[in-house]
Amino acid sequence: MKNFLNLLILSASLVMTTGIQQVSAQKWGYIDSEYILNKHPDYKLVQNELEALNASWKKEAQNLEREVKEMLSNLKAEEVLLTEEMYQERMAAIEEKQKSAVAFNNRVFGINGQYYQKQSELLQPLQSKIFDAIDRVAKRNGLAALHDKAANMGLIYTDPRHDYSEFVLEELGIENK
Repeated sequence: MKNFLNLLILSASLVMTTGIQQVSAQKWGYIDSEYILNKHPDYKLVQNELEALNASWKKEAQNLEREVKEMLSNLKAEEVLLTEEMYQERMAAIEEKQKSAVAFNNRVFGINGQYYQKQSELLQPLQSKIFDAIDRVAKRNGLAALHDKAANMGLIYTDPRHDYSEFVLEELGIENK
């Protein structure tokens, strides 16, 4: 039994050593996806479209909030003239308007809201182009791994010699100015 354990430990050490040697012999690099995105002309178009949508939806949300404030202000100004029943009806209308404003904000800006969906829809084709270019660069350069510096995945130091961002830009047909 003791010999079997020693043999098992020896086998495990050999496999680990071989695995470590293979990993250290593999070629790797990194890219900066933020840098690449900011250099891509389509990204600026996507950003402009998203900013226009965002401004439009924010304006609509602000209008809803303004309407609620006006309704509250009018209610306070007329409060002494209203019967209890009229007051309660107006308060119910104000609460309904507030709920409508909150629902709009959630529908547009909430998790998986229209803004998020539009952003994904507009960025997906660009991300696919960039991923395909990254794939071609990695294969052409025989890379086993390519990390994204912008994702901040625990890269403490990166040697610029291993930065393949410019190769990806070149693959996308984007010249660095």
